[in-house]
Amino acid sequence: MSILANLLIRPMHIDDYEQVATLWQHIDGFYIRSIDDSKDGIARFLARNPNTSVVAVIKDNESGAERVIGSILCGHDGRYGSLYHVCVHKDFRQMGIGSQMVEAALNALKKEQISSISLIAFSENTIGNAFWKKQGWASKPNANRYEFSLNPANISHKIHDPNPK
Repeated sequence: MSILANLLIRPMHIDDYEQVATLWQHIDGFYIRSIDDSKDGIARFLARNPNTSVVAVIKDNESGAERVIGSILCGHDGRYGSLYHVCVHKDFRQMGIGSQMVEAALNALKKEQISSISLIAFSENTIGNAFWKKQGWASKPNANRYEFSLNPANISHKIHDPNPK
């Protein structure tokens, strides 16, 4: 039986946090923030955006247990949507799972009448950038991204370095 036969794309819930956080720990070049990506931070995000974030899970037919193999944090401000932390476990890439998750997140935003969406893909993330280009997304060469931290304790750090020295 194909792995994809037991694949389910569904809304993310806070009960998924431990598996999602573990997944993030195994994604090369992944950045997480100490506060925003904590369980409390994700709970706040999901409460504000209860229907838009998704996970890809493989369900065990016998036990009913679910293994999270992909995730997208997706939210909006009422006008513009954003995707964060889009990832699929390396053993399950090139199977269409990322595309299915993106489609589910975009459909959730459409239901909330959001018509524009953006994401950040770090320039060093060659796998991610290739995925987004293949999906038909375009970078904005005439736009800059600026960031200002309101909480210096919210430290961003890289999980793995895909290009160790």
